[in-house]
Amino acid sequence: MEKTKVYFTRDLSPESVVKMYQALGRELKGKVAVKVHSGEEGNQNYLRPEFMKPMVEYVNGTIVECNTAYDGARDTTEKHLKLMADHEWSKYFNVDIMDSEEEIAFDIPNGKVLKKNYVGKNIENYDSMLVLSHFKGHPMGGYGGALKQLSIGVASSKGKRFIHCCGSNGSYEDMFHQDQDKFLESMADAASSVVNHFKDNIAYINIMCNMSVDCDCCNVAEDPCMKDIGILASLDPVAIDQACIDLVKSSDDPGRDHLLERINSRHGTLTIDAAAELGIGTKEYELIEI
Repeated sequence: MEKTKVYFTRDLSPESVVKMYQALGRELKGKVAVKVHSGEEGNQNYLRPEFMKPMVEYVNGTIVECNTAYDGARDTTEKHLKLMADHEWSKYFNVDIMDSEEEIAFDIPNGKVLKKNYVGKNIENYDSMLVLSHFKGHPMGGYGGALKQLSIGVASSKGKRFIHCCGSNGSYEDMFHQDQDKFLESMADAASSVVNHFKDNIAYINIMCNMSVDCDCCNVAEDPCMKDIGILASLDPVAIDQACIDLVKSSDDPGRDHLLERINSRHGTLTIDAAAELGIGTKEYELIEI
């Protein structure tokens, strides 16, 4: 398989996000869903809407999110919309909580664990998707990047629990007592269904800053443990996540070991391996610095 191009810049600015998107040479057409992480209430590390503003405006996009499967400020549409206002997403953009009314199921005939993925029904209203990911650690997945945004991020509240419970309709407590590797493969399965839905009408940007071992879903997150690295863009979710992992590994920052311990202790890169095996991307990439 030919190596995928992953574009990279060390310049962490809103203008560089647009520049990296332009480097891809793909125009997202029609109505564009822009998947971001809204940031849990109290989280200090999430990327602010002002940073995303030029990029979202460039594609005339709508910010999309789905409700969470755990207690917090985002587990109902009413609370989630309030948080989107408090975090000023709705000050700058149109915001759509995609599972606010209904959900639909995407089939995953070749899934490793899941055969269905439940997503917000409003996904049907969009022709394209731009996946804007904040790369960082994660308490359960090891790391969060493009593949997590595609899976847990796009899944409905029920769908998130379904992924965490590896294909069963378990309880809230069941989400945290599953086979770890099957959970990671379930994320890859779910991600593949979203990629297959949009086909070529999707692009990915990973922003490597504020890199804590914790996710933006944590209301009390550990402070970033290593220095910022830059912005990456690709048409391949597997390659862009792999490139981010490799940039962390090759860093001489003393905090890299703390982040890698989180990733490795959760077997985090298994999600990348499984997604590659499902055929939605390749781990073989060419890093092109701009």
